Amino acid sequence: MGGGILPVALLIVWWAVTAAQLLPSYRLPSPAAVVQAAVDLQTNPLYPGALFRDIAISVQRVILGFLIGSLIGLVLGSLVGLSRTAEILLGPLLGAIRAVPSLAWMPLLLLYLGIFEPPKIVLITIGAIFPVFTTLSTALRHVDPHLVEVGRAFGLRRFELLTTVQLPAVLPSLVAGLRLALAQSWLFLVAAELISSSIGLGYLLSDSQNNSRVDRLFLAIILLAILGKSTDALIGLLERRLLKRWG
Repeated sequence: MGGGILPVALLIVWWAVTAAQLLPSYRLPSPAAVVQAAVDLQTNPLYPGALFRDIAISVQRVILGFLIGSLIGLVLGSLVGLSRTAEILLGPLLGAIRAVPSLAWMPLLLLYLGIFEPPKIVLITIGAIFPVFTTLSTALRHVDPHLVEVGRAFGLRRFELLTTVQLPAVLPSLVAGLRLALAQSWLFLVAAELISSSIGLGYLLSDSQNNSRVDRLFLAIILLAILGKSTDALIGLLERRLLKRWG
C-alpha cells in the first residue's frame, strides 16, 4: 500500500497544476487528456484497437528478447564464473561488447537482418545478456568452497554441482541480474522501436513527438512505466518461489 502513496500524490499534483492552468496544455496535458488520448487510439475507426496492439507487440518483443538474453547470460556467466580459462578467453571480448551503446548496434542489425522483427529482438537480447552475465559470473566466483567440496563428496559432477549447489547459493544475485536484464530489455525495446518500427510503444513515442501530440507522449511513457513495473513484479514473485524452495 505504501508504494502507491507517491504515485497518487504525483497524480494529484499533476491534476492540480493543469486545472490551475499553470502550464499550457501543449506542454503539460491534463490526466483527463491523456486518458482521452488512450481512448482515441483504441477506438480510431481507421486502426481499431491500435493501442492494445502497440502494447501487445512491445510486450512480446521484450519477453522474447529477455528470455533469450537471460538464457545466454546464464550460460556465459556460468562458464566465466566457474572456469578460469573461459574468463581469460571470453572476459575481454564480452567486456568490449558490453561497452557498445545500444543505438550503435542498430545500423549493423538493420544491414544484416532487415527492418522487421529480427533486429529488434536481437537488440533486446543483447541488452538482456550482460546484467545476467555480470552478476552471475561475479557471484559464482565467491561461492563458499566448502559447499562445493560437500557437493563433490556426494559425487555430484559439474552440471549437477552447478544446478543443485552453486546456482541456489547465488540465487539472490541471479534474481537481481534478471531484474536488471528486464529493465535493460525495456530500454533497448524503446531504442529499437524509435529507429525501426511502425508499431509498438516506442513507435508511439516517436510518432507523437513528430506530430506534437504531448498527450500521447505522456501516455506512452506512463504505459512503459506500468508495464516495466508489472513485469518486474513478476520477477519478484519468481524470486519468492525460488527462495521458498532453495532459500
